[in-house]
Amino acid sequence: MMDYEGFISAARSLFPGITPEMEGRFKALEGLYNDWNARINVISRKDIGSLYMRHVMHSLAIAGYLKAMRPEMYEGLRSGRISEGCPASVLDIGTGGGFPGIPLAILFPETGFTLCDSVGKKTIVAEAVASSLALDNVKLVNARAESLNETFDFVVSRAVTALDNFYPWAAGKYRQSILYLKGGDFSEELCRMMSAARLAPGSVRTWKIQDWIDDGMFEDKFVIDIPASSASRKGSRDSGKRAPSASSGNSASRKGQKH
Repeated sequence: MMDYEGFISAARSLFPGITPEMEGRFKALEGLYNDWNARINVISRKDIGSLYMRHVMHSLAIAGYLKAMRPEMYEGLRSGRISEGCPASVLDIGTGGGFPGIPLAILFPETGFTLCDSVGKKTIVAEAVASSLALDNVKLVNARAESLNETFDFVVSRAVTALDNFYPWAAGKYRQSILYLKGGDFSEELCRMMSAARLAPGSVRTWKIQDWIDDGMFEDKFVIDIPASSASRKGSRDSGKRAPSASSGNSASRKGQKH
């Protein structure tokens, strides 16, 4: 089990730009979630003791992916600027109690985060945690993602549904990528999504989290990167692993290739 000290030691190594203010906010997460989870259950009772590994570090795997594979986007989120004249922005769909949005908002204080969930009691917890941490870059929205009319640089989410169900919720709402945390065997739903969305073979990338932090919890967990321009790319370069086309098998998508 990873406690705060183990977490922050790993985080300092993985993200050298972490500041004392960020460290204080990460440390406060444990008490805040223990308190709120006793009132409104947003984290499984058996998982609350593993908050830093199962929820915080898992959320930060999105940042780990960007730092390793798309460093210009990682730096853009750090600076709060992805493109000229437009503040960087991220939409977290199905945020629940604030994952992955709140850990990412702590790490990227210059970027605006909109955390969206249709379940009101979950947004109450996420909003209270963000307020307690004085995260001025976080906004909570109690609504279905489909009702939002804004466009963001990135959409992030943590396995709220099958990929082919999720994609229509996010389509048209991001300029760069969907960054989706997913575990298990998702090859069939990935193929269904790519087929329905007419995404070009090789345009969707997956990245094995265990190659970034070696812990058995992440053995079958991945970051899936679905670029906004992927439908028009016929032969994009690998950056992580190439996902299979709708007609291909599973072997290429499960090997955890690193670049």
